[in-house]
Parts: sequence; C-alpha cells; structure tokens
Amino acid sequence: MGYEPGMDPRVDPRFSDLLARLYSGIDAERPWERFLEALTGWLDSAFATLIITSPGRAQPGTFVTPGADPRFSAFYIESHFASDPFKGLPEGRVTSFGEFLAGQDPQRFAAYREYLALTGGEQVLGVDLRFAGQFEARFRTTRTADMPEFTPDDRARFQELVPHLRTAVSLFEKLQFAGGQHSLLRSATDGLGLALLVLDRQCRLVSSNALAERILTEGEGLRRAGGEVRFDSAMLRKKVEGLLQSGQAADGVTRFRIPRPENGDLVATARAIDLPAIHSGTGALALFLARPGDELVLEPETIRELLGVTPAEARLCSVLAQGHSLVEAARELGIAHNTAKAQLRSIFAKTQVHRQAQLVNLLGALSG
Repeated sequence: MGYEPGMDPRVDPRFSDLLARLYSGIDAERPWERFLEALTGWLDSAFATLIITSPGRAQPGTFVTPGADPRFSAFYIESHFASDPFKGLPEGRVTSFGEFLAGQDPQRFAAYREYLALTGGEQVLGVDLRFAGQFEARFRTTRTADMPEFTPDDRARFQELVPHLRTAVSLFEKLQFAGGQHSLLRSATDGLGLALLVLDRQCRLVSSNALAERILTEGEGLRRAGGEVRFDSAMLRKKVEGLLQSGQAADGVTRFRIPRPENGDLVATARAIDLPAIHSGTGALALFLARPGDELVLEPETIRELLGVTPAEARLCSVLAQGHSLVEAARELGIAHNTAKAQLRSIFAKTQVHRQAQLVNLLGALSG
C-alpha cells in the first residue's frame, strides 16, 4: 500500500484485488461495479456509490451503486440528486457526513436526512475529485444504522485510495473520449470528403484525418504549432476557446468561416463530442472543415453522425437538403405531415436553429 518506513508493515490482502478491479473495470461492460463491490467489502460498508457529473446538471452522467435497492437509487436521482447537500467537499479529502453537518442548522437538510434514514442511516464517508474537463467524481461509502461507525482507520484507508481513484477516473474520461470520437472519425473518412480535427480543452490536436493534415500543412487560416492548432484570426481563436470552455456546441452545432485568401476559405462546423457517462459537454471539440462549393451529398447516416439526430430525423434532413418543402418531404418519406413537423421541431432543438431555411444552410455548410 506504499507505507513509509516505520509504519505498520502489514498489508491488507484485499488491497491488490481492489486495485485490480478498479483499473480493469473502467472499460468493462458495466464500468465501476466490480470495484465498488470490492470497496464495500474492503471498508466493511453496506454499499458504495460513484457519481460523475458536471456543474448545473439535473441528472448525473454516471450513477453506480451496486447492492443498493434500485428503487432508492431511482428515487435519489429523480428527487434528491439536484438538491443533495453532501457535495462540494474539500477536493480530494475524505469527509464524513457528520463532519459536513457540524455547525450547520440541522433543519436545513431535514428532507435529505429523511432520505438517508429511509435508505439506512447517516454513516457516510465521501470524497469529491474535480477535473479540468469541468466534471467531478463523487465517491461515497455508506454503513447502515445497525453497523459500527466508521473509525479513523477506515477513513485513513479510504484516503490512501484517493490517488488511485483520481487516476482511474482520468483514464475513464479518456476511454469515453476515444469512443466518442470514433464515430466522428469514421463518418468523416468514409468517402465523405470532410476534413476533421478533434481538439481537447487546451486546443491540442488529439486526432485528424488525411484531408485535415493537408489543410494544416498549407499553413493558412489555421496551422499546427507544436501539438496545438492555432488560428490566424484572433476572433476565431477566441471563438474556438469559448466553445471548448463553455460547451456552447454541446447540444448542437456551431458554424463559422475561416478566411484563406490564397488557398480558398473553409467552412468549419464545430460539434462537442458527446461523453454521456461524463456529462461534461465541454473539453472536446470536433471541427469538420469543408471548402465552399464542393459538391457533396450527405447521406442520412452521415447526417445522424454529424448532428446527433435520430435515423428518422436524419432521413428528413437529407430530403430537406435537396430543396423539398416539408409537405413534399413527408410525402416522399411516406410519413404524416404532423410527424414530419414533430421531427423538424426536434431537429431544431438539437441543432439550435429556428427555421427550415437555417437548417438547409447548415446542411449545405456540412456538405461544402
């Protein structure tokens, strides 16, 4: 366990298994479950919980608590997650719920304490880990009222695990990121004719396809500088940095033009990479680049990948992009006009456009 000279040399025989489950389980079919089960046993708890979320989210991206009554888990997510007071703990420091409540008005958290009583009691140890991608991981371990209270040794053992927890969550984010960009890379490279750059939160180039590399080599409008992508225009630099920091493209797309007098302007379509298990909505951006005037027909599957719409909505987009009215598109697709209207409203919400003409312009930008 990494003991210093003079410390108790005894090693918990379950610690190696705990770490093995931690690191091997982050890419499992049901991530985190086997580790949390082992953590429960290692700390002699009733159950352990992991919550991964971002500030201001109404629901967590990840909520795993094996062994707990699923009804209570659903009740917590629906009714108590947003108002859970046991959060914002000192970063990286194991804190007990009792310590958290000390000196505060007990009536302030009356509703939450009733929930804890319903699920087994207030014996909870927690640690919050915050990450630069604007998300946090909350680990909690709970004992029921009929179990002994957590001891200082329990707390110290949990604290010693914190560096490993931080590393594992960082790896989990990277795996989510890799999975999120896979479909984008595929859609851009399978004969689509779009250049693709994937940027991380520091504007570093994570991946690119061959066409994007040729554009970067031209060195006009945007270029590679070390491991980063730099834009010649200060205004565009601020725009891209703002998208990475604020996640404005998280639920749709943002389009802008990159001036290049010598080699021809580019139309850039930015889309945040979806990390559903993280729910960050920020920190990873895909930039699709096309040359205005290039003729390209967007297939429904490509539209679905680029805009994050459903297959049915993608088919509607594909027909509308050909210049058809909504009535004509509904007739061609063999669906009711009201169904087409409902699909179009959903497309508007996902792409952050407000009129059919704007949607057609957006589709035109994606196809060059």
